[in-house]
Amino acid sequence: MDIKTVGVVGAGQMGNGIAHVFALAGYDVVLNDISVDALGRALALIAKNMDRQVSRDKISEADKAAALARISTTTTLTDLGQTDLIIEAATERETVKTAIFEDLQPHLKPETILTSNTSSISITRLASRTDRPEKFMGFHFMNPVPVMQLVELIRGIATDEPTYTALHKVVEKLGKTAASAEDFPAFIVNRILMPMINEAVYTLYEGVGNVKSIDESMKLGANHPMGPLELADFIGLDTCLAIMNVLHEGLADTKYRPCPLLTKYVEAGWLGRKTGRGFYDYRGEVPVPTR
Repeated sequence: MDIKTVGVVGAGQMGNGIAHVFALAGYDVVLNDISVDALGRALALIAKNMDRQVSRDKISEADKAAALARISTTTTLTDLGQTDLIIEAATERETVKTAIFEDLQPHLKPETILTSNTSSISITRLASRTDRPEKFMGFHFMNPVPVMQLVELIRGIATDEPTYTALHKVVEKLGKTAASAEDFPAFIVNRILMPMINEAVYTLYEGVGNVKSIDESMKLGANHPMGPLELADFIGLDTCLAIMNVLHEGLADTKYRPCPLLTKYVEAGWLGRKTGRGFYDYRGEVPVPTR
């Protein structure tokens, strides 16, 4: 299938990045969100991020202008029905994702491919609740989307070969690298990354080290570009907790038990950078550890 038009559901951190890279690669993009303000912020952020690419000679001003012209926005979900490929990038809650696909279903073209940018939820289960499980896949981009080179392609049990092949070609056209993952909880990246972050929170919880010493140890001792607690704040502590819960419930192994301190931070609404506080307090000029 020749994919030319792409619908993106959700204009948040992941959705705007996905719209950005698809528009730059020559696809016509329809970006949807329930909030007009969120759509406005997304377009402004896309333009700002493209300006950064122009300043670094990654793209030209003409590339930027052409890409921005390819992005249209809508608060009406069903406007995405006539696109060739739909990428759901809404909040990491299965009930929300299922409702989106149910609302889209009557308005889709027969050949439209459905995908989810979920970082942990079963692709097979999401696909089974649509009318086209053979044309459904996990399409997991890394954050920040314009910078990160990897895309996880996850086949559900019913996904057919033409769908997989079509999406593999899309990843190549985006200039990114595809990694094929089986449909098990959290796939590859988060299956390895989230338990490490969770263990860092346990290390803090048990008083082995404070926020600064834990992050500095992993940056200087393991050559990580960001410490695990700093990275957790960047991802969002609510997202980290949701993925750990999926791992714990899906694999029934106590090694995936979310740290109580991670739960406590989420209950407090300290979700990281996006709320101004997490393992660091971001409300001043310089982030300050909260423990």
